[in-house]
Amino acid sequence: MQVSEYSEKKKASLENLTGFDENHPPNPKLIDSCVHCGFCLSTCPSYRVIGKEMDSPRGRIYIMDAINEGEIPLNEATAQHFDTCLGCLACVTACPSGVQYDKLISATRHQVERNYPRSLPDKLLRQLIFSLFPNPDVLRVLLIPLFFYQKLGLRKLVRGTGLLRRLSPRLAAMESMLPEITLKSFQDNLPDIIPAQGKKRYRVGVILGCVQRLFFSSVNEATVRVLTANGCEVVIPKTQGCCAALPEHQGQTEQAKALARQMINSFANTGVDFVIINAAGCGHTLKEYGHILEDDPEYREEAKEFASKVRDAQEFLVGVGLTAELSPLTDEPLTLVYQDACHLLHGQKISVQPRQLLQQIPGVKLLEPVDAAICCGSAGVYNLLQPEVAEELGRQKVQNLLNTGADFIASANPGCTLQIRKHLPLQSKQISIMHPMELLDYSIRGVKLEV
Repeated sequence: MQVSEYSEKKKASLENLTGFDENHPPNPKLIDSCVHCGFCLSTCPSYRVIGKEMDSPRGRIYIMDAINEGEIPLNEATAQHFDTCLGCLACVTACPSGVQYDKLISATRHQVERNYPRSLPDKLLRQLIFSLFPNPDVLRVLLIPLFFYQKLGLRKLVRGTGLLRRLSPRLAAMESMLPEITLKSFQDNLPDIIPAQGKKRYRVGVILGCVQRLFFSSVNEATVRVLTANGCEVVIPKTQGCCAALPEHQGQTEQAKALARQMINSFANTGVDFVIINAAGCGHTLKEYGHILEDDPEYREEAKEFASKVRDAQEFLVGVGLTAELSPLTDEPLTLVYQDACHLLHGQKISVQPRQLLQQIPGVKLLEPVDAAICCGSAGVYNLLQPEVAEELGRQKVQNLLNTGADFIASANPGCTLQIRKHLPLQSKQISIMHPMELLDYSIRGVKLEV
């Protein structure tokens, strides 16, 4: 075969490869900004556990570039390396060249979901996740049989047999993360408008979240009490739904856009100065609405305006200052360890503010764990889709937190809290974990902790 004939056949075969489409593929300019120095490797949790170059940010960028150039296909062999990424963005913080890996992996995940045909079991599980978790009303209905599953002791039986783990490690991971379902999970106790205590300083909106409102309603209630105690009138539109974090992080383009539009509409004409969120992953996505809806001429400007008002609760309170008096949480000095949620630390660059708030509580001594910037393995639904890697990361995270010897753990993200609560008993430890807003609420109201 002549060289020219071989080249033509090779070119034709490459042209038939399934790759990225023309709808916002990973930007070649952003890809080219990576100098392949390897600084990202030690900070990448998936690389730490799996140990393969292609499961690191640098390796994934190689794959993105090769698919862009038509040199390799988007198939099972390549897509699996994108799936192992937690999206924790630690590499963005560590990169000395300022590579915007967050934009690259986001664009890639949307491409994968459009152009890579997943296996039937994988497709069904993902469909289940994206039908349930971004829909709190639907999820609340499912809680009814799960409530009786827990109360009748079936959970202990299922876990004791290990049958579910043998049938499906992913479903077993989902079941193992299920928190205690109480009657509060079926209630919405917050009114539409809650007045400020004393002089009104701000009018703020509060986003309830999906998992947060069902399983951590006490965090939302505490957040509202802290805000009103510090001069904020709180508005909670009942038309709000999911923030779009889960579908956006997993490449579900149209669902993410629809949820973002719904959220913007729910806060239209409320006259709020800021939109407050107390969950790290949600906050990161809310601040990205301008990017998510950049191709929507009707919502483009509204999305940017909405995003400009979004503040993490801790970020907001440090910015405006506390006016409520704080009291000690215990009669003796209290040691706390703060768990950095990735989408706060790396996504929103919020690290100092939570610590500043906690240190304002009298008698609190803040401790720092080893590898504080490494993901706990929760990462949205990563612990459901990649349970083996998530298990190891969860084990390491809890061990590092316990090694501080702290009396309490503070965590500002529901996913992190669920992951840590799961792994504490596995290390035969019982230590309480609470959201910083709950600790502030206790301090303002003079409620003592049981340590």
